Amino acid sequence: MTTTGIYVPQAGSGNVERRHAPRIPVTVEDLGLSEEFIIDLLLKTLYTQGARTGQQLVESLCLPFPFVDEQLLMLQQRRFVEVRGTSGPSRAGYMFDLTGAGRDRAREASASSQYVGPAPVPLQQYRRWVEAQTIRQAHVTRTLVEEGFSWLVLPPEMIDQIGPAINSAKSLFLYGESGNGKTAMAETIARLLGGSIFIPFAIEVDGQIMVLYDPVYHHPPDDAREQDNAPLSVESLWVGADGEYDYQTKMYQAPFQMKANGGVLIVDDFGRQRVPPRDLLNRWIVPLEKRVDFLSLHTGNKFPVPFDCLLIFATNIAPSELVEEAFLRRIHYKIRAESPTREQYEQIFERCCLGAGIGYQPEAVEQVYRDFYGPYSIAPRGCHPRDLVDHLCDIARFLEQDPSLSRDLVERACKSYFLDFPTST
Repeated sequence: MTTTGIYVPQAGSGNVERRHAPRIPVTVEDLGLSEEFIIDLLLKTLYTQGARTGQQLVESLCLPFPFVDEQLLMLQQRRFVEVRGTSGPSRAGYMFDLTGAGRDRAREASASSQYVGPAPVPLQQYRRWVEAQTIRQAHVTRTLVEEGFSWLVLPPEMIDQIGPAINSAKSLFLYGESGNGKTAMAETIARLLGGSIFIPFAIEVDGQIMVLYDPVYHHPPDDAREQDNAPLSVESLWVGADGEYDYQTKMYQAPFQMKANGGVLIVDDFGRQRVPPRDLLNRWIVPLEKRVDFLSLHTGNKFPVPFDCLLIFATNIAPSELVEEAFLRRIHYKIRAESPTREQYEQIFERCCLGAGIGYQPEAVEQVYRDFYGPYSIAPRGCHPRDLVDHLCDIARFLEQDPSLSRDLVERACKSYFLDFPTST
């Protein structure tokens, strides 16, 4: 499956206030993990990273220092950990390292899972927080959609279609000829749903670890800073298809639809993936309708996870060629991205010229239509003005002259961009 964007930090039910943030765990019961699990995670951290101070262990596990220190004291008593030195007056500055017995225990723990990082969140807690931050609470008005899409030239009726599709928080099918802004529209929808949500770094499922946080798509808020020297910022543990199992590290990577919970999942160029469209929709029929997905562990165990994202399919293939009508019914909203009218084309061209610092001249559009679109039956697309202006600037730079909409530069740009017309010899 090909995706172009999963916009978790920019989507969801708006900014999550700190009073609604996940509670910092104080006890093992609060964390929802077994004591032995935390001990193994501490030992694997020391085994992988070497000797660490108490504060460094806090930063690695993203747990409060009193919680971590309690486990360290227990490990010292069991002769798994020893103190090698100190760099401060408190135990936060003590340098902890593994004993021989601790190394043996860490190797045994690594045989089951090599995960080292922030303490994972139990699946049950993850479900509760997805529901608390559900994208179904997202709401946009016509004014908000108009402002968000103001950088694109779209007909008013398309705005009236996009708004309800966003508020449905279900699924959207964007189709139409290539170059008419489907991907740009999908990404604009994602940016439109402003705010941050909390997601866990990793999830624990039946003793297995599934990593959810992906730095490509998920970004901690700018204000995620330690306050009053507190050892934990909540956003560190909860950062504003089946999972892929790595038999070497004994860990899972969460599938894309799970990484997109609370946000927007864009399936771009739908129909051109290695997975046939029918198979993909068959896989997602139940999640699309029930908002619940079922994943499988390599052990054979299945478990439910929320399917809480606005799913957007974008394609330039005719819907009838992709799937049957019964499948399309599962995709609630269908919006066609039409080719621009002459008036819309002129608006786009003028905006592109403004962005490039070139004086706009209507005669340039007339030249493109008269000399290229008409004679060679080339259909105007929304991306053409941007691309032609880019070509024109490249050519002007090569000729060491200022870019302008001169007849010569416009002709050169068109001839280097369009296909299917004779070139002069």
